[in-house]
Amino acid sequence: MKELSIDLETYSDVDISKSGAYKYAESDNFEILLFGVSVDNEPVVVYDLTAGDEIPTEILAALSDDNVTKWAFNASFERVCLSNWLRKHHPEYFKTYKSEGDPVQNYLDPTSWKCTLVWSAYMGLPLSLEGVGAVLKLQDQKMKEGKDLIKYFCCPCKPTKVNGGRTRNLPEHAPDKWEIFKAYNRRDVEVELTIKQKLLKFPVPDTVWSEYHIDQEINDRGIMLDMDMVENAIAFDEKSKASLMKSMQSITNLDNPNSVAQMKQWLSENGIETESLGKKDVAGLIKETDGDITAALKLRLQLAKSSVKKYQAMQNAVCKDGRAHGMFQFYGANRSGRWAGRLIQLQNLPQNHMPDLAEARELVRIGDYDTLDILYDDIPDTLSQLIRTAFIARPGYKFIVSDYSVF
Repeated sequence: MKELSIDLETYSDVDISKSGAYKYAESDNFEILLFGVSVDNEPVVVYDLTAGDEIPTEILAALSDDNVTKWAFNASFERVCLSNWLRKHHPEYFKTYKSEGDPVQNYLDPTSWKCTLVWSAYMGLPLSLEGVGAVLKLQDQKMKEGKDLIKYFCCPCKPTKVNGGRTRNLPEHAPDKWEIFKAYNRRDVEVELTIKQKLLKFPVPDTVWSEYHIDQEINDRGIMLDMDMVENAIAFDEKSKASLMKSMQSITNLDNPNSVAQMKQWLSENGIETESLGKKDVAGLIKETDGDITAALKLRLQLAKSSVKKYQAMQNAVCKDGRAHGMFQFYGANRSGRWAGRLIQLQNLPQNHMPDLAEARELVRIGDYDTLDILYDDIPDTLSQLIRTAFIARPGYKFIVSDYSVF
């Protein structure tokens, strides 16, 4: 056995689009439903774990065998899912790649994994299996039924009278759909195999694969979050916005001064006409107005501050180890090969220029809203400037911030 080509169909109660694959896979309710695999480019076999199928021991052993190359489209998903699944169900076949205490110890070594998504991106192809198949004009394309089947079997469902109040759809609830889902799983592996065959003349350089493996280690290690601070920042923002809204209502007498239509009408009644209430437009109007109009516009700017969404993204992404994982996508920009930020978007964080940053941070961390409100005029802006301080180094380490310029 030299190669495995793998595709998984899984279930979790965690929303992967908001929380990422790492938190998705560590959920207590995470399951692998279908395990589609081709060994050394042989015909695909689908193991239905919901029906009691057992994955052969030689395949389980190969998952952590450095001499067997594992392929998948978006291989990080398969590797992370299988890492959690093996540790839970077959710990005898799980092997990590770092010493105890390193956060990556929970994951399979990425150096024996390769990704057809990365290969496709390297060639400037789309970042989806369906898109790659279409561009390469493959004879057998990804099945279009997949999206609906994933929504049906892989995500929680809303309890209704019709479905008997259940919160999850199982194979027995729709046997016909389940058979199609198994065919879909098989087809995905077949499409991935065909993509590999099509791209054989255009191999990815070993240096790029090495970069990919470093990327996977970075994502496995993740970054630690000060969740006390994060939770308090979210609570502070809600409290601040309620106060700002009350002040704005007092000035404008509007039911919802955050409404663009209502605010435009109020401004018009006060002799101010504007096409937009975007941040730049409001900032421009502030320079041209005075009195209550200026005060209302300044309050609107504070209400429009969206940086608190970063804290909410941290809350969504943080894993059981207190770290956010999977923050970068390798070759996310498939033309340039640049990394793309995911979830919290670490490549796009607000700057901070506060001279008393540490003091403000401590007030948020300990939950002292009243003192923060007394000392700082603009709480949304203060919270925005504190975002970078929510990331903390593990004991004995420190962060070094650097930037690179290209000439």
